[in-house]
Amino acid sequence: MAHGSVQVTYTGTSRWRRRTGDYASLAAALEAAGDGDVLTVAPGSYAENLVIERAVTLRGPERAGVGSVRITPPDGVPLTVRGTEAVVRDLQVEGRDASAPALLVEGGAPELTGLRVLTRSAAGIEVRDGARPTVRHCSVDNAGGLGFGLFGGAGGLFEDCEVVAAGQSGFAVRDGARPRLERCRVHHAVGAGLALTGEGTAVEAVGCEFYEIRGTGVQVASRATGQLTDCRVHRTSADGITLDTDAVLTLTDCDVHDVPENAVDLRSRSVLTLTRTSVRRFGRNGLSVWDPGTRVDANRCEIHESTGDYPAVWVSDGASAVLDTCRVHTVPDALFVLDRGSRADVVDSDLTQVRGTAVSVSDGATVELDDCRIREAATGAWFRDHGSGGTLAGCTIDETATGVIVTKGADPVVTRCTVGGPAEAGFYVSAQGRGTFDQCRVTGSRGYGFHVIDGCRPALRRCRTERCARGGYEFAEDGPLVEECTSDETAGHSAAGPAPVTPPGGAGLLAPLPRPGGPGPGAAPQPSPAASVPPLPSVPPPGAPPSTPPGAAPDAAAARDADGGPPVRPAPDVLAELDALVGLASVKREVRALTDMIEVGRRRQQAGLKAASVRRHLVFTGAPGTGKTTVARLYGEILRSLGVLDSGHLVEVSRVDLVGEHIGSTAIRTQEAFARARGGVLFIDEAYALSPEDSGRDFGREAIDTLVKLMEDHRDEVVVIVAGYTAEMERFLAVNPGVASRFSRTITFGDYSPEELLRIVEQQAEDQEYHLGEKTAQALLAYFAAVPRGPSFGNGRTARQTFEAMVERHAGRVAQLSEPTTDELTLLYPEDLPALP
Repeated sequence: MAHGSVQVTYTGTSRWRRRTGDYASLAAALEAAGDGDVLTVAPGSYAENLVIERAVTLRGPERAGVGSVRITPPDGVPLTVRGTEAVVRDLQVEGRDASAPALLVEGGAPELTGLRVLTRSAAGIEVRDGARPTVRHCSVDNAGGLGFGLFGGAGGLFEDCEVVAAGQSGFAVRDGARPRLERCRVHHAVGAGLALTGEGTAVEAVGCEFYEIRGTGVQVASRATGQLTDCRVHRTSADGITLDTDAVLTLTDCDVHDVPENAVDLRSRSVLTLTRTSVRRFGRNGLSVWDPGTRVDANRCEIHESTGDYPAVWVSDGASAVLDTCRVHTVPDALFVLDRGSRADVVDSDLTQVRGTAVSVSDGATVELDDCRIREAATGAWFRDHGSGGTLAGCTIDETATGVIVTKGADPVVTRCTVGGPAEAGFYVSAQGRGTFDQCRVTGSRGYGFHVIDGCRPALRRCRTERCARGGYEFAEDGPLVEECTSDETAGHSAAGPAPVTPPGGAGLLAPLPRPGGPGPGAAPQPSPAASVPPLPSVPPPGAPPSTPPGAAPDAAAARDADGGPPVRPAPDVLAELDALVGLASVKREVRALTDMIEVGRRRQQAGLKAASVRRHLVFTGAPGTGKTTVARLYGEILRSLGVLDSGHLVEVSRVDLVGEHIGSTAIRTQEAFARARGGVLFIDEAYALSPEDSGRDFGREAIDTLVKLMEDHRDEVVVIVAGYTAEMERFLAVNPGVASRFSRTITFGDYSPEELLRIVEQQAEDQEYHLGEKTAQALLAYFAAVPRGPSFGNGRTARQTFEAMVERHAGRVAQLSEPTTDELTLLYPEDLPALP
């Protein structure tokens, strides 16, 4: 029943039609109106179901405002516009039928302007059957269903429209519909802000915003396509944007932010292109890319400010990604590529402020990084396992703990890359890792330049290290192939040129790498350019006595054991080497007491008496550079000489060797490390990193639990030593009730005194054939007393660095002399001391 009147202004050309009429109902007015007529509705509520099938204009009164005219029938569709170019303006449409839309457009190209749809219907505004409406300044508040539904080949232009609330998607577009959205806003919808489904469905959205969505911001599926320009997607409860099953989406100048799950997730052969788009403040992955044929192509984009513990870019299951001139920063991990067939190409991009790993490659995946910059990360790039590889070319990696890690058979090619200022190593290869390193450079490492362990066989060609605190190259075993590599780490080397590098085993390992067109199998071996040059003198551990001179006869007690393994030294000889270390008085007492307990227990057993059970696992606490690794190695030798361990070898690992990036991989890695240490000592440096204070979903706890069980199951096969800073190790031992009970005692390594640091320098000078000049010892004591002893103080490493700096300054001074004397070549003076750090 109408509560107003309808004034119809007739616009027919016949003189008798030029008149105005008033009608008591909208239906009567529409019945009387013809094409071109204007129906002005007086304020009031009209409980009618209207159908407009002529090209008329239906509008509310001027200056009365939207809401003064309400179309509100008890059921059915309140307003239908069918097959016409009608104009509908300034009305409020209210629907109550959950099975029908509030406003239905079927065919035609009507114009809808200034409408407010306040309803609980299947859809606020539904467009179908090829209709092409122009919809401007309309709003929909529909807690019961869709905001806008476009189906059956519908299209049209939607400008400055708003979905205030929707019980389902804000815009649902399917069945070949192809609308254009300009400056539309969707918020407080449930399901998706914009949902595209079906082959032939396409949406172009410009300047739109999708936010406060209880679900996904934008959803594209089943061969639908979308193009979003200058759009914002934010504050969703699920993923920001999802693509599934051959979906195609282009984002240009868009902003996706404040998303608790993945900012963008795509699967099943979907393709995403991003240009000048920002992805920020996301809880899981910024870009999550899955399945063969799925691809992301990002150009000049920024991905940053993760709020969770997941990689910013995740590529797996055979998917691929291209990042060109992009920035990824302030994230836990930057790029993870997993699974055979998965690939990422990164060009001219920056990966910075990464709490974990900048680039991780595993399970047979491949990456190609060209001219990229990695900075402020725990690990620059980590190639984790067999089949994983790719190329790093022309990249710079700065301010990391480790620049590049290669483990478990991975085989990347790294060329023309520079690692600057790593805390632990520039390049670290372990666990049968391989790799080719060509023209790579490490500068200013606080550890090693290249650190290769576990019998790995990487190939190093024309590499260079400079100012590496622990040494330019550290090869734990025979294996690396080295060609034309140089270092400035040799104290006193000729100023005429850099010193060549020789791995363990001597010059015989320095056969040149095969060159294209070079000799094939069976050809005579070619000498290496470095083969005739003596190896670099190594700097001994803190306080270690000089090594046995070349050619000296080995002690009879050090003869190799029956199976041809490494020499077995009697325990007194190993203890003598321990005693020869500078300082560490309390450490020596603890180790000797433990050794005595084990030896007496062994003798009691031989005499048929009961022997006290001695737990041999140890905790080493103290600052870096205090000799923890050296003592662990000697402890392993002692236990072997006493028959407690089969080999006594040392396997040194850290968090990167034990903790995987996904469920299940951590236990496997921990078991493999434990297996490598069987018969010897497993030394876990910085063990507290396995239990970070803000652990979240960190897998370090899994490594600890696995380790505890292995220590119990194989208590007589492996000795475990965990090491790290004192306070942090106390927290580590408190993580798992079973951890502390596995270790017999804690041995604290104190900082070296200035006198002990001086003694280390004196030993190094003696080993390298230098001498301290007059007043140099006093100057060194004063220098070591003044060195700041903060968290970065290196103890023995500080002594070695100081000696190496003195040798370098001495060389710069003596090189100016035309004919230096022997004293001038060997004496170090106070002026050779470096500036205090």
